[in-house]
This record gives sequence, structure tokens and C-alpha cells, in this order.
Amino acid sequence: MNGLIQQIWDNFSFVVICILVVTALAVLAKFSEQYFPERRAVSKARYVSIVGICAAIATVLHVLDFPLLFIAPEFYKLDFSELPVLLCGFYLGPTATVACEGVKILLKLVVKGTSTAFVGDFANFVVGCSFVLPATIWYHAHKSKHSAIIGLILGTLSMSVLGSAFNAVYLLPKFSQLFGLPLDTIIGMGAAIHGSINSVTTFVMLCVAPLNLIKGCVVSVLTMLLYKRVARPLFGIHK
Repeated sequence: MNGLIQQIWDNFSFVVICILVVTALAVLAKFSEQYFPERRAVSKARYVSIVGICAAIATVLHVLDFPLLFIAPEFYKLDFSELPVLLCGFYLGPTATVACEGVKILLKLVVKGTSTAFVGDFANFVVGCSFVLPATIWYHAHKSKHSAIIGLILGTLSMSVLGSAFNAVYLLPKFSQLFGLPLDTIIGMGAAIHGSINSVTTFVMLCVAPLNLIKGCVVSVLTMLLYKRVARPLFGIHK
């Protein structure tokens, strides 16, 4: 009986944390938009359709994730789903990025379900937001190609640092707890790849951070190459 109560409490606390973090990110995105020098005027119907299209594309890219076994254990997978989210955010703003990330995760759960007791899905949302939010906020605050590059660099650094720290402090322990995989086993999986891994800290530094850094760099380059090319057909920009 005590075990059942503890399990219910663990799942309840995880849901509460998810709601609080999602709300905080949405509020941060909305608050930042109040200080932009200009805001794009888009109808609600068009706004929703653009977010939906980008989220659908992001879902496909998310489902097509793949591991980099020479960097991190198999349950850490690389995907490029933040690319359409960034395209959406560069056009519509930070609030749209959070909405697009959220819809992407919901669609992915419908299409593929979860294999990580929902912790991996929550992690993908939070770590993704730690990348796209700084990038879109900086871009919309200055609106230039140079600011887009700086924003993507800031987003990559933010994802590498904050995303990795969140893994160490909350996500890895919670994954271990809800998925039933001992933390020592997870560390051992990392040690099989990098012999110097002996703790959660070294696991995050040598496995998680490099994976986030690679993802940020690749998605940033693709965003700069594709934004102007796809903005016209995707968003209806004629000039």
C-alpha cells in the first residue's frame, strides 16, 4: 500500500513540475514580446495554421530521431525537430515557439507514444525551449541577419548549459525513479562509452552536453540556410 501511494505521489509531483515549467516558459515568452520594437501583424487563423504546420513537420523530424552511440547511451537520441520550430519562431515570435514545441510533443505522443515514462518527452520540450527561446527573443529584439546568428549561438550555448544542468538536477533522477532504471546503471552505460564517467556530473558533461552542442550547431546552420528559402512558400512572404 505504501509503495502504491509513493508511486502515485511520484507521478503526481512529476505532472505538477511539468505544468509549472510549461507555464513559466509560456509566460517568459509572452513577457519578452512586450519589449520588441515591432511585432508582426498576423491573423489568429493564420497564426494557428503556421504553428500547426511547423509542429507537424517538427513531429515527423522528432519521430525520425537516432542515437549517437559514440557520444551517449541509446536512450539519448538526436533529432532536428527544432528546425521548423525555429522557422516558426523567427516569423511569429517566442510565444509561437513554445506553442509549436508543445504541439510537437503532443503529436509525437499520439503518433509514437512514450518509451521513457514521459520524462524523455518532457526533457525534449524543456531542452528544446532552452534553445529556441533565447534564439527567437534575441532575433526579434534586433531583427537582422547578424542578430539571428547571435541568437542561434546564444540558443546553442543555453541548450548546452541549461539543458544539461536540468538533466543532472532533475531529469536523470526522475527518469531513474519513474522508469525503474537505477542511476548507477545509467552512469555505467555512460562509462562504457567514456571511461572517465563516474557520476551524474561527468555523465552530463561528457554525454549530454556534447549531444546538445552538436544538435544546436547543426540546427543553427540549417536554419540560416533555409529560413529565407522556405519563408516565402511556407509563410506566404512575398518580399
